[in-house]
Order: sequence, then structure tokens, then C-alpha cells
Amino acid sequence: MTTASNSHGEAGDDDRKQDQWSRIWAYRPQLRRLALFAVAYILGCAFAQSLAIVPETGISIWPPAGLFIATLIVTSGYSWPWWIAAACLAELVSNLVWFHNPLPVALLINAGNALEAVVGAWLVTRTCKRPVRLETLQEVLAFVSLAAGIAPALSATVGSATLAWFDMKPHSFAAAWPMWWIGDATGVLIVAPLALAVFQNWRGEARFSAARWLEAFVVGVILLGVAALSLGGYLPFAYIIMPPLLWAAVRFEYRGAAVSLALLALITAAFTISGDSQFAGAPETQRHRQIMLQLFLAISAFSALVVAAISRQYHQSLLTLRQSQQQLQQMIDTLPVRIWSATPDGAPTYFNKRYQDHFKEVLPSLTPLQASNIQDLVGQLIHPDDASEVERTLRGCLESTSPAVMRFRWLEKDGAYRWAECKVEPRRDESGAVAEWYGVSIDIDDQMRLYNEVQEREARIRRLVESDIIGIVIWDLDGRLIDANDAFLRMVQYDRADLQAGLRWLDMTPPEWQAEHIRNELDELKETGKMQAREKEYFRKDGSRVPVLIGAACFEGQSRQGVAYILDLTERKRAESALHDRECELSQLVDMLPVYIRRLSPEGEPIFFNKRLTDFIGVSLADLGAAGASRLRPAIENFVHPDEVAKVVAALRRALATGEDYTMRYRMRGADGVYRWVETRAEPLRNQDGTIAQWYSVSIDIEDQMRALQAEEALRRASGELAKATQAASLSELSASIAHEVNQPLAAIVANSHACQRWLTAEPPNLERAQTTVERIIRDTNAAAEVVSRIRALFKQSVETRTSTPLGSVLEEARNLIADEAARRRVRIDLDIQSDLPLIALDRIQIQQVLVNLMRNGIEAMEAVADERSLGVRLRRIADSVQTEVSDRGPGVEFPDRIFEPFFTTKEQGMGMGLAICRSIVESHGGRLWVETNEPRGARFIFILPVEVKQHDDE
Repeated sequence: MTTASNSHGEAGDDDRKQDQWSRIWAYRPQLRRLALFAVAYILGCAFAQSLAIVPETGISIWPPAGLFIATLIVTSGYSWPWWIAAACLAELVSNLVWFHNPLPVALLINAGNALEAVVGAWLVTRTCKRPVRLETLQEVLAFVSLAAGIAPALSATVGSATLAWFDMKPHSFAAAWPMWWIGDATGVLIVAPLALAVFQNWRGEARFSAARWLEAFVVGVILLGVAALSLGGYLPFAYIIMPPLLWAAVRFEYRGAAVSLALLALITAAFTISGDSQFAGAPETQRHRQIMLQLFLAISAFSALVVAAISRQYHQSLLTLRQSQQQLQQMIDTLPVRIWSATPDGAPTYFNKRYQDHFKEVLPSLTPLQASNIQDLVGQLIHPDDASEVERTLRGCLESTSPAVMRFRWLEKDGAYRWAECKVEPRRDESGAVAEWYGVSIDIDDQMRLYNEVQEREARIRRLVESDIIGIVIWDLDGRLIDANDAFLRMVQYDRADLQAGLRWLDMTPPEWQAEHIRNELDELKETGKMQAREKEYFRKDGSRVPVLIGAACFEGQSRQGVAYILDLTERKRAESALHDRECELSQLVDMLPVYIRRLSPEGEPIFFNKRLTDFIGVSLADLGAAGASRLRPAIENFVHPDEVAKVVAALRRALATGEDYTMRYRMRGADGVYRWVETRAEPLRNQDGTIAQWYSVSIDIEDQMRALQAEEALRRASGELAKATQAASLSELSASIAHEVNQPLAAIVANSHACQRWLTAEPPNLERAQTTVERIIRDTNAAAEVVSRIRALFKQSVETRTSTPLGSVLEEARNLIADEAARRRVRIDLDIQSDLPLIALDRIQIQQVLVNLMRNGIEAMEAVADERSLGVRLRRIADSVQTEVSDRGPGVEFPDRIFEPFFTTKEQGMGMGLAICRSIVESHGGRLWVETNEPRGARFIFILPVEVKQHDDE
């Protein structure tokens, strides 16, 4: 187990290593970029060597450190190995050209530089996150402290230790470390910002205006002039360069600071190398001056970067404030209200965009802010009927310095008026005096329309109460009628004086309804606060009764009083009585019809039998089973002949599943136990959405019709037997048929026998060809025997040899049999077979005989044709049959009426039995054969065979 775990662990480590290497390879930089980096690194080394003016010191400022760190900051960590390798190669080249250190020393120093770049880039990216733009004070401080502070310490430690280890005098560790650290830090501060600016804006387009470019040019000229004067010794000290440097940082932010620092470094280096700079002097003071040079550049870089970051944050804050103001203004302009402000005396000072747009659309010539008072706008925009009230309210508001709410109609651009509500409130200063007025106008036209609709609805309700459509009564639970409309009073034939005298429910309620009123209606009102609508009767004043539909409800918040709605049902009851009489007539009609009628549910359950059906079977619908239990299966099993139960059940299930009509014939048992034939038809009644509501089924007694059909069938069978006997008695016809059909295979047998004899008597005997000929003799002999058996089956009317076969395959076999003869007579056979033809129940050999005979007749008919000889055979489906056409281009048929008669022939050597046999075969298959004239010439023999139809249980 331990070994297996170790194996799996090693395999996992290998996979991770392989995945890391694949990522490193995938993130490899372009060779062109690596080359540019190496060249820049070498130039930076050259720059550093040129500033090494202190005797026996290596360098003073190390620009490659800034280039190296900036490159790693902007690239992916997986590509760092490639940049480290390029830096190593560039530094070895520089060492070979300028530094001339031993190879171990050069490699260790390069390792320290790589460690500095990796650690510095990693710390900066982890602290500032990507992308590092040095645009905030936090990023600048992190970059200075990490990339220019901590990271150079690593390189200085490794480099100084290397010099001390290899005893490279006078480079002691203590003497070399400060110079090394501040040189790398200065290189990072000067070069890294410029490199980051170049990398991040390499493909960016300058968005400076012409004025900005002019300002940049002026700053650059001033920077160059001040730097030349201060570093050339004409000005007291070098730090006079700071104003133009900070100017560039403030105005052009990070990119301006980076470019200015680069220019300053180049100018400083030029003057220092030439010896004219304040940082160049005697050898004994040169170390101190070099440190001053490094501090000058480091302090300049730090100051410029910090000022650029502060300037950037300041501009970002201004931009954020401006955006916030814009968002606030957009919000005010987008709000679906109109906002305005005015001075304490009412002079307008501000209108939001919705107000201004409204003014422009309605009164283009109006300038709202130039109005002397907010009241001056009222007369032009507010409905004349509301203007005076609004002016009065505003005047009182300004005088009393109190808020106000006004509703008025506001002029729209289409000339219509819409309702608006304006709320006015003052803003007070610390002393409590009004400093400014604010107003908000809200569109309330929809609310006002709704309010008007409510008023109209209340008016309609009042009209309903006062109308004659429905009776309305205000009641008390003690049975007293408080009020009623005229419709109710007219319904019960009382007048308003009777109502005022004290009319009670029980006075109008018949005795049989009083218990219902006291026991149920009052309890329902007390418990639920309403009474469901119900039918009952009331006494009229004359003592007659009126049927009504009544519903009631308590008033909201009360349990003693309510309203009742009463509808007179006198006309409805008369209509129901007339409808009942009509239903009785229809029921009598259904019961008297000489058919058996039943109604079924959507699931097929019987729900109605007419009287004739009940009398016929002697059983009522209730006798079939209890309600809720299935009655369909017992009805079928008890009243349908056992031989036809399965067929009836299958047909009914299919109809219920598909929703299609169905018609079937079966025997149904009567009450006397005798089965009689009936024909049943059923159709569904559908709802408006297409679903089946119920089924209607009608059965008609066809017993006499079926007996007549059975008699006809018996007569037909007798005629068939007679025809069979007559056909069997025609021995001459049978002999001629056999001779005609067997003649061809026998002729082939004779020809093949002579051929076999020739092959055997040859010198030497050709046994292989003889064997082939013998096989043909056997084949033709079997064919002759098969022909004889098929002809016998034809006259026996046998169907045992018939199978479901595609007619197209039979035609192709027949074409193959006749192909040699067609080729010998130079006749082309064209087949046209429709795709997806159905199967046909046929005797394959007999139908093949028909096709071969018709095709051979067509080939022989074109014997005398001089031009192209073409025999066409076409298969098509026509309704429930497949039609076969064989057409030739011969002289045609001279006697089409007699061509199918036995022993009638138009050939000199013909027997006249071929077409007669063909017709017999086709007719034995339930088909028909005839001949037509082909266009433009020739004959077309056509025969049809019925398609095999799947037999269903209900057929």
C-alpha cells in the first residue's frame, strides 16, 4: 500500500510538473519582444557603465533593474523564466563587453539582479493588483517601498557578498553595499515608471488637444533649459529643476512624470560624464558626489511620482464629483415629476428638464426664468377655470411662508389639459427665514380619471337601485325592511306607504319558507356576513305568489343591517316549464324512433338508453351495475355475440383513443335470447375547445339485410363452384395451357441437351462447359415442373402459395429472365417503379409468368420495327391497387375485344393461350387485365392487383 501511494504521489508530481512546463511553453513571449528586451538591457548596462565615474567602482545607477522589474510586472508569471533567461544572456554580453568580471562573479551578480526583479515584481503585483499603473498615492508608495526599497537590498546583498567572496579589491562588503543598493533603487525609480508608461500605452492613441501639445512642448523646453543651467553650474544647485519637473507631473500626471524623469536622467548623465555637472569633481570627493547624484535623481523621481499620483487622484475626485453632479442632474431630469425653485419673493430660479421641455413644446416663445414671478406663468399654462384659485393659493403661500398643495389642469402640447398636483414648500435658513421655495408637480390625470370613474360607477349603482331591473332592499336582522326600490315594491305589489308603515319579511314569506328563513338564512348572515343566492317564493299583496332569486350581504363593519338583491323569476319559471314540455316531446320522439339509441360518457360509459333499446335487451341502464362502477364491459359481454366481443371492444377503444367516428356490424342478443344483426354508428359531441363532451351511438336492425347478403353469398359460392367445375371440365384448354407454358422450358432443355452432347464429344471433352449445361438443363426442368404445378394451382384456385411480396422485385426478376432475349432482338427495357410501393399478396411464380409473357409479346411485336425499339414497364399505386403497364412500339392490337379469348392468336406459331392464362392468373389474384392503344403507336397492356390491407378486428 505504501509503495502504491508513493507511486501515485510521484505520478501526480510528474503530472503537475508537466502541466507547469506546458503552461510556461504556452506563455512564451515573441522572439522579437525578447530581442528588444535584451537590446534595451544591454543599452542600460552601457548607460550604467558610462556613469561609473568613481575610480575602481563598478556602477553608479543601474537602469536594467527598472527595466527588468517593469517587464515582469506587466507580463504573466508563467513567462518570467523566458525574461530571466533573456536578461541573463544580455548581462553576460555586457559583462564581456564592459565589466570584464570573472564568469562565476558575473553569474552570481546576474542571479542577484534576477532575484531583485522577481521579488520586486511579485511584491508590487500582490500589493497593488494588476494592472499596476502608479496612478494612486497608495500604488506609488508601495512601488517605492517594495520595488525601489526592499528588492534592491536583495541584489545589493548578493552582489556585495560576491565581490567580497572573490576578494575583488577594493570592493569590501560594507563599502559596496550602499553604493549598490542606491544605484539599483535609483535605476528602478527612473526607468521603471517610463517602461510601465511605454508598455501600457504602446498602442494607445494620444488624446491631447493642440493646446495640450503646446503646453507639453513648453514644459519640455523649460525642463531642458533649467536642467542645463542647474546641472551645468550656472545656477546655485541642482534642485532648481523641481518646479518644471513637478509642473509636468501635475499637468500630465504619471506619463508626464515618467518622461520628465527620463529626460532629467539623460541630461544629468550627459553633464556628469562630461565633467561639467555639480556631481563631478576630484577623485577624493567623487564617491560623495556620486551618492549626491543618486540621491538627487531618487528624490526627484520620488517627488515627481508622488505629485503625479496626488494630481491624478485630485482629477479623479473632480471627475467623480462632476459625474455625481451629472448623475444627480440626470436623476432629477429623469424623475417623472416637474421640479422648480424660486426666490423668497417668488421669482423663478430653476426648472428641471421635464419642465423646460414642456415649456418648449407648449409655449416656445416663453422664457420661464425671465418671468418676474412664478404666478406670471400660471395664466398661460393652467386651465382658465383653475388659474384664479392657483394664483390665490400661491399668493397666500408666499405671504404666510407656509406649504401648500394645489390641483389644477395643465396645458399639454396637443392642446388638451391634464390634471396635476403641485406641492410647494419653503427651505429656511438658520434664522428661520425663507431662503428658497421648492415646488414639485405630479401628473395625477389617471387618478382623477379613476376618481371620476368611481363617481360614475356610484352614479350607475344609484341608477341600478332606482331602475326596474332588479329589486333592492335594505333590511335589518330583526326582519324589518328599512328601504326598498320601486322594482321590489312592484314585484310584490306593495307601495311605499306600506313600506313606511312597517313591512316585514315574515309577512311576505309562505309558511313552508319561514322555517328556512329563520333556521338557515339568518344563521348564514350572522356567521359569514352574506347569504348565497337561492330560489324561494314571496306572497304578493293580493295573496298570489311570486318566485324570486334572492341574495344578501351585511354592510361592511356591521352585522345587523345589509342589502338584499331580488330577481323576479316568473318569466324564467314559465320558460323552464315550456322547456320541460319540449324535453318530454323530444324524449317521446327518441323512444319512438325505430332505432336503438344510447349516450356514452367521454370514457365510453353508458349514461342513457332509449326505450326501444331497453325493450330489446330487456335490461335497463340501472340493471347493468351500480353508479360509479363500469357498465361498459358487462353490457358488451352480455348483449354482443361472443365471437364478436373482441372486435367490438377493440373498435370502441380505438375510437375513444383517437376521437374518430366508427361504424361496425355485429350480432346483438335480444331479451328472447336470439341474436340479431345490427349496424352501429357512433359520433362524438365536442365542446368549443375541441374536447369530447359525450358520445352518441345509434344501432339499426339489419337482420333481414344480412340474411339477404348471406343468400347472395351462397348463390355466389354456388356460381363459383359451377364455374370451377366448368373450368376443370375444359381439358382441352388445360392441355393447351400446359403445352403453351411448358413449351419454352422444354425447348431450352432440348437446346442445352444438344450443347451438352457437343461438349462431351469434343476432343478432348470439355467437362466444365458440359457441367454448366447440365445445371441449366436441371434448372429448365424444374421450371417446367413449377409451371405445370402453378397452372394446376391456377385451375384449383389455390391461395396457399401466395405471400406478401413487393411487386417491384418480381418485375426485376422477370426483366432478368427476358434480358437475353431482349438483347438478342435489340430491344431496350425501361423500368419505371414508384418508390415505397405497398406489399401485395401474390403467387410470385404466376405473376412472374404474367410479366414475362406480356414482355415477350411486346418484344416480338417490335420485330418488324426499323427505328428504336423500346419496351416500357411502369409500376404505380392507384388508390388501393398497384397498376402495372407494359407498353411497346409495335403495330398495336388489331382485335382488342378478342385478344384474351382462349385459342385466339395473331401469331403464325401461336396457340392463343398466353393472354388467356395471364388474365386467369390476374383475376385469381383479385385483379383485372386489359389492353389499350399506346401513343403514338403500339399497345399497352395494363393489369391491377389489390394492395394487401391489414385486417382489423372490427372489419
